[in-house]
Amino acid sequence: MMLRYALQTVRDRKAGFLGAFVALLCAAALITACGTLLETGLRGKIGTERYAATPVVVSADQSVHQTTVTEKKGKTKTKHKAKPVAERAWLPASTVDTVRSVPGVERAVPELSFQAVPLVKAPGAAKPSYGHAWSSAALTPFTMTDGRAPQGGGEVVVDRELAARAGLKPGARLTVQATGEPKTYTVSGIAQAPLGGLARQSVLFFGDAEAQRMAARDGQVTAIGVVPAPGVGPGELAGRVRQALTGTGAQISLGDERGPVEFLDAVGARIKLVSMGGAMGGTSLLVAILVVVGTFALSVQQRYRELALLRAIAATPRQLRSMIGREALVVGLAAGVAGALAGLPLAAWLHGRFVESGVVPANLERTAGIFPMFAAVGASLLGAWTAARITGRRIARIRPAEALAEAAVERGRPAWIRIATGVLLLAGGAVLVAVLSALRTEPASTPVTFLAVVVLAGAVSLLGPLLVRGATALLAGPLRLVGPGGHLATANLRGNATRMASAVTPLALLIGMTCTVLFITPTLGNAARAQARDGVRAGWVLAAQGPGVSGGAAERIRRTPGVTAATEIVHTSVRVGLTKYGAQGVNPAGLTRTWNPGVTSGSLEGFGEKNVAVSELAADQLGLKPGSPLKLALGDGTPVTLTVSAVYARGLGFGDLTLPHHLVAAHVDNPLASSVLVAAEPGTGREQLAAAVREFPGVGVLSARDADEARAEHQQDGAEINLLAMGLVLAFTAIAVVNTLAMSTAERFREFAMLRLAGAKRRQVLRMLRTEALAVLLIGAVLGSGISLAVLTAFSVGMTGAAAPAVLPVVYVAVLGVAGLLALAATALPGRVALRVRPVEVATSR
Repeated sequence: MMLRYALQTVRDRKAGFLGAFVALLCAAALITACGTLLETGLRGKIGTERYAATPVVVSADQSVHQTTVTEKKGKTKTKHKAKPVAERAWLPASTVDTVRSVPGVERAVPELSFQAVPLVKAPGAAKPSYGHAWSSAALTPFTMTDGRAPQGGGEVVVDRELAARAGLKPGARLTVQATGEPKTYTVSGIAQAPLGGLARQSVLFFGDAEAQRMAARDGQVTAIGVVPAPGVGPGELAGRVRQALTGTGAQISLGDERGPVEFLDAVGARIKLVSMGGAMGGTSLLVAILVVVGTFALSVQQRYRELALLRAIAATPRQLRSMIGREALVVGLAAGVAGALAGLPLAAWLHGRFVESGVVPANLERTAGIFPMFAAVGASLLGAWTAARITGRRIARIRPAEALAEAAVERGRPAWIRIATGVLLLAGGAVLVAVLSALRTEPASTPVTFLAVVVLAGAVSLLGPLLVRGATALLAGPLRLVGPGGHLATANLRGNATRMASAVTPLALLIGMTCTVLFITPTLGNAARAQARDGVRAGWVLAAQGPGVSGGAAERIRRTPGVTAATEIVHTSVRVGLTKYGAQGVNPAGLTRTWNPGVTSGSLEGFGEKNVAVSELAADQLGLKPGSPLKLALGDGTPVTLTVSAVYARGLGFGDLTLPHHLVAAHVDNPLASSVLVAAEPGTGREQLAAAVREFPGVGVLSARDADEARAEHQQDGAEINLLAMGLVLAFTAIAVVNTLAMSTAERFREFAMLRLAGAKRRQVLRMLRTEALAVLLIGAVLGSGISLAVLTAFSVGMTGAAAPAVLPVVYVAVLGVAGLLALAATALPGRVALRVRPVEVATSR
């Protein structure tokens, strides 16, 4: 029976359930989109390009490993963990002979893969460019379409797509920069891959000896392509090769496993997608719960008269709870299915934006499985049912006479359980803020940051009626100055605090979450820039528009009259155990004349090839001090042991570990310097330095101020990616603001009619609505800004050591302006619609 009543109620009160339907639909779409990204990170395929004609690929282990053995209650437990390295690990060249000797191998082709950037202007978006030996062209396979294969060290073959974009033909001259100095080659031929070309890369082929020189990896190969003999299957051959290479650490890949071997960045992107999808999904789910509960609370509150009448005609509490719960399930099912379907194109759009911004490579295929959709529908059903049970609990339990009384007049004080839960959430938010102030790494602090915002917003939701009444007491004086509309607005704020609180909560969440998303990156970035700015003693910086500054350019600038020191900087990441640390390589000679990291213990004097300097954070985490040995794995996984020479304070600006340049450069994919710090005597100007490096293509001279502005632009790119990642959550919250305010206003047509019958004019009622909206906006802005400020301050204390959150005034005013426009529009439009009905018709209607 109650199911029939529930279906009839939903059918007859479509407008009343529309707000809840919209909130659930958006939540389901958001969960589907985030779940699809998460599933893509976990199961997305990485297609191979270069190894398309190679059934089996042998490569080096791209991970560092750690095995721990623990004993507990006489039982021994062994745990094995592995983490990926940042740079490509290479195989010993002797592995090729071992593979060739395996029975069933027809061919074993060694592969060399290294950066090789053509220094030529070409229309269209440039793709990553890699160099290879011509003997490995068969791995794709590439075939000649024009010209011939490279002969000697002065010729190069380019792929057809690059040749078309750059206007290259056999006989043309092309300057290429790989891992060393730029060199000009003669294009000997044009090659083409199957199906027209490669989507993710440009390819240049050199003679075998020249490719080995350019790769700068003597006695090593990137991978080995293995072709089985006739009658031998790829799986069988892979097993034989794996057995032959047991104990060497080599990895055997076939099928879809070949893609990750070719594209290491795609592997990292999968990890990043899992992290972002999980963080976005978790935050979205919490925000959705908060919004949906608030929306259902408002929906049930608007039906108090109807529910009270049902109680008065002998409906039992169980029957009411059953009816409300089934109504919620009907709405939740419809919204969940529609939202799950809408989430698929939303996920495709978001994936496309990540590809365009470079966060995700194009060859990481987006998955569109059913699991995120089922999760979204399930979350919608569970969220709707739970929200309805919570919000309908009060009206279902009280006696019929009390129910009719509460339907006419809002209850004076919220239920004690609501207050107690709100206080617990407030305490939980305070604990999260305290924890956040002690976290000193970005991966650990970022999820806690957004969790703290949602938890504190939840506390605002539960304590909202009390907060609104307190704020109304403070605003009563200023509101009375507005005139009759202000008096009416004050009375409504005080008498309908619960309804007003339902509008304050999404506004506070929107402003708090938006400010946190927009200002978290500048807070960290400004501190890092300040440390880098204070720590660079050099007045000039060499930078390159291409892959980097070569050693020749750095050496030329060192020998320039007036230059006292030049420090090459190469960036990478290393692992100490399984923990990842940002690192840089610097030239020891003249280091203290160009660089001051704020040494707090030890000294940089005598910093050499066996030394390492560490930040205070790394020193605290690893228990290091000057003189301590430090075992770490370099970018390509090579283990080394170094001695700590100094501990420095400016870790945000320069990374947690500083190593010798030569050591880092020998174990990274791009050994070219990202920048060169140049210290010069007074009177040595930009023109003199620029003249010294004029023959090196793409290398320019920047002042220290120009270099700082370049870092600021890079920081802005990071902020845009962060905003893109959380943009859907912010959009959902903005929709919730409009939805809640529109619901709250549209159901007040009886109130407006009574005011009109009592003598109020239409414009006075509209002025009252605008005054209420502005008061609600002010309360929400203060609460949201307070939440964001507390969270950002704690984040700043933990990450930078100072309570200095970066709040951009223009951006903050824009956030408040957008929130204000949403609030006024969502109030004024439904209000005008409600005022179109003649008051007499409303008063005489049932």
